Amino acid sequence: MDKEELQELYQQDAYYWGKEANQLARKIRFYAPAAGHAVDLGAGEGRDSVYLAQQGYNVLAVDLATSGLDKAIRLAKESGVTIDVQEGDINDFQPPQPVDLLYSIGALQYVQPNRRSEQFRLWKKNTSVGGMHVLFAFNEHPDVALAPDWGRNEYLYQREELQSYYIDWELLYTEAYIFDCSSSGIPHQHAASMLIARKPFA
Repeated sequence: MDKEELQELYQQDAYYWGKEANQLARKIRFYAPAAGHAVDLGAGEGRDSVYLAQQGYNVLAVDLATSGLDKAIRLAKESGVTIDVQEGDINDFQPPQPVDLLYSIGALQYVQPNRRSEQFRLWKKNTSVGGMHVLFAFNEHPDVALAPDWGRNEYLYQREELQSYYIDWELLYTEAYIFDCSSSGIPHQHAASMLIARKPFA
């Protein structure tokens, strides 16, 4: 989806993705202490940003759609936590300070293929020693067609591409899988990868 489509989607009263944190966000507590600075790239309406704040992180929620960020602020207030928000494009966004956690689900496909290597390099550079990246990417798969709501500004990853950017980090968790989805109102499938990686101490 492009910016205008996301803006319109998030202007609805209901939370399109719901208010409960994604399962990937919930995995973080098994791998990292609840402390430090976190960035949620492609935060949407803020459900995972709010969850991370509830776990003790100082959270910066970043998204291209300001209507989503407005709802993220409302959800944070409703949940009794505080988050910071910033409008930003994932193709050139860099954290304003070193982060302890970089989290992204449902947004990495917007990083243009010719920008990926440099963006991942800079995100890793701007992460504190011992910090973690917790990421999700949509993958190419011979048995999975493009989703009906897939946009012209979205780009699939090769199956092990996400892991390839972290060969110099400690991989704590990886998974490749296919799942059912109905985000467009039309049942379809996605192939995807999840990754949790930690920046080495030495």
